[in-house]
Amino acid sequence: MTSFTDRVASAAAAVRELFPETPLQENPYLSRKYGARVFLKREDLTPVRSYKIRGAFNFFRKALAAGNRAELFVCASAGNHAQGFAYVCRHFGRKGVVFMPVTTPQQKIDKTRLFGGEFVEIRLVGDFFDDCYRAAFEFTAESGAHMVPPFDHKDIIEGQATVAYEIAEQVGALMPDILMLPVGGGGLAAGISHYFAEQGRQCRYVFCEPAGAPSLKESLGAGKRVKLARVDNFVDGAAVAEIGREPLRHLKDFPADAVRLVPENRLCATMIEMLNVEGVVLEPAGALAIDALKDFPRKEIRGKAIVCVVSGGNFDFERLPDVKERALRFEGLKKYFVIRFPQRPGALRDFLEMLGPDDDIARFEYLKKSARNFGSVLIGIETKDRRNFELLTARFDANGVQYQDITDNETLAGFIV
Repeated sequence: MTSFTDRVASAAAAVRELFPETPLQENPYLSRKYGARVFLKREDLTPVRSYKIRGAFNFFRKALAAGNRAELFVCASAGNHAQGFAYVCRHFGRKGVVFMPVTTPQQKIDKTRLFGGEFVEIRLVGDFFDDCYRAAFEFTAESGAHMVPPFDHKDIIEGQATVAYEIAEQVGALMPDILMLPVGGGGLAAGISHYFAEQGRQCRYVFCEPAGAPSLKESLGAGKRVKLARVDNFVDGAAVAEIGREPLRHLKDFPADAVRLVPENRLCATMIEMLNVEGVVLEPAGALAIDALKDFPRKEIRGKAIVCVVSGGNFDFERLPDVKERALRFEGLKKYFVIRFPQRPGALRDFLEMLGPDDDIARFEYLKKSARNFGSVLIGIETKDRRNFELLTARFDANGVQYQDITDNETLAGFIV
């Protein structure tokens, strides 16, 4: 039986039919910022702008080589796996059915249709991923089709490990000191860590998960697979409720503190930063590894070589206002207040005079207009320096303004902001 290393090498050679190796680029901006040598493995530069095409291609390649006679292949995905699957269906000339939630953004549906062409049919089922995933399995069983999983299969892991094969070729004999890997279902992290371990090439691994979907961290802490009761879907490319069984088999010996949890709003600030400074478009999952650099004390990584795997760049620009909003809130440059306004002439002018020269009202909305003496108003304020809010609230207090800061109140803000 061939080794994992040999199988990955074969997969890497085969995937050259689709695209050249993605670049490993030292990023001068991030290197200066963190005092380290920061390299980006640019998986956002594959034909489908994510690494998912690797696993899908390897799965198809091996299934067809083994004489699989299925007339249809099936996947369930609302994003990158669907696009990689569609691209590979067209490459091999095989019919595929993609199950997506009805709530999938039109941009992702259109991209999947573009990559698959006449070889792919898209079926929209259910409001949530679990609904379409269940429908995909039922269809597979009824039709005799062949399911192509997003991460929980040895051939998928083997395909994703071609990222490690390329990194090894690009760095030569020297390994990076730290390898930062985004984690959703775990296929990429399992493949890369297993490949280097089998080669005897060692480095420090940092696994980067969304704070709202810590399935790997919880599973490593419990010593078994843990299914999360609730998941924040903002980082849609990595918001997985349960780490894959096969990936966890490769990752189970890592300590739970090898996982860094990335706050969603902080991640937005990194996305905006990379777009504005570097002109690099990243989806939330694609920015995880870069954002996790913020958790290191500068002295801990000074002068070290760090590789961050940028897993994808399929960003729907309709989400940009939300991303900018989250980034401003994280950086303390935007706050929302509910203020009890007196119902008298001049009250608004008195309030405006409390604002500083860098304070700007971004939203003003009456919440309760029928009160006789007072009315509740939602006010969103942006400023250029987070310290300005300390001065502003001090003026509120000095002038007897009745207010509540609801910026970080997820429940209340979710209803009225």
